[in-house]
Amino acid sequence: MSHSSPRRPARGSSLRSATIGAPPRRRSLEARGLWLIAVLAGLAVLCALSVSIGTRAVGWQEIWAGLGGATDTIGEAAVAKRVPRTLLAALAGAALGLSGAVMQGVTRNPLADPGILGVNMGAALAVVLGIAWFGMVSFTAYIWVAVAGAALTVAFVYAIASVGPGGATPLKLALSGVATSVAFSSFITGVVLPRNDIAGGVRSWQIGGVGGASFAGITEVLPVLFAGFVLSLLSAKRLNSLALGDELAAGLGERVALARATSAAGAVLLCGATTAICGPIGFVGLAVPHLCRLLVGIDHRWLLPFSALVGAGLLIAADVLGRVVARPSEMDVGIITAFLGAPIFIWIVRRQRIRAL
Repeated sequence: MSHSSPRRPARGSSLRSATIGAPPRRRSLEARGLWLIAVLAGLAVLCALSVSIGTRAVGWQEIWAGLGGATDTIGEAAVAKRVPRTLLAALAGAALGLSGAVMQGVTRNPLADPGILGVNMGAALAVVLGIAWFGMVSFTAYIWVAVAGAALTVAFVYAIASVGPGGATPLKLALSGVATSVAFSSFITGVVLPRNDIAGGVRSWQIGGVGGASFAGITEVLPVLFAGFVLSLLSAKRLNSLALGDELAAGLGERVALARATSAAGAVLLCGATTAICGPIGFVGLAVPHLCRLLVGIDHRWLLPFSALVGAGLLIAADVLGRVVARPSEMDVGIITAFLGAPIFIWIVRRQRIRAL
């Protein structure tokens, strides 16, 4: 009986099998590019709405004149005031969205967020103590004191979560952060209550808002935000390694402790600076990264910039909504994001296995 020789693969078949995954990858890149265009277009529309919508309606002529610096009419003056407000909302939203994505990557915790981990409240407590006990009035001092408070809170929460078996698990980090946030909030109330001279301003600032934006304030906080953006965006590759687990990341040559520290430093700068100028604003850093993962996946090289862009759009939209729902007065963005974030938080808890990303 003759034995037939094994069939040799046809020429080019190995090449076809090797490139079988190419079309999905190309489609994925194309989809991400389309989402990027859509997000940028949506952000541009929201900026236009933010400049044009408020307690007073303005026409396009007044908008163009106001953008040029004219303040001759009430409408032009309103536009001139809304421009720095829109810029601050975009910067703060981008900072919170990006810092939330970084924190979730560093802790591998789907519930990580500057608000839930207590970072925003730690920064707020530091500012309030500086005002009440040391008579702090310089805005530059506000920024650096808030950054220091945010950094100390990160270390404090991580230290508490590390106690006991298993170390700093995602669930223990979330519980420690929530408990710390509640305790710091109560401490702020205790400090402010007997001080009628600062109570009104602190309570208004503690809600979280962008209504008092000015180009002078933005200019002072911009260098800190820029440093935070650079550190956070440069951490994308390190966060991808950390997502594989500490042992595998170390096996790939990643210095795990340094990667966590530098990534967390960027998030702390963003949180502290944003809290100093806007007050503590919650849930943006929690919701935005989860939404962006649905759009572009888990690769932090895409996730981080998308989180910044979508966070900017979300906070601008919340600010515009706050001007509309309570006319002729306004509702601060901190209230709007809390209304939007609470159901999203519940959805994430029900949908995710709260172990790790």
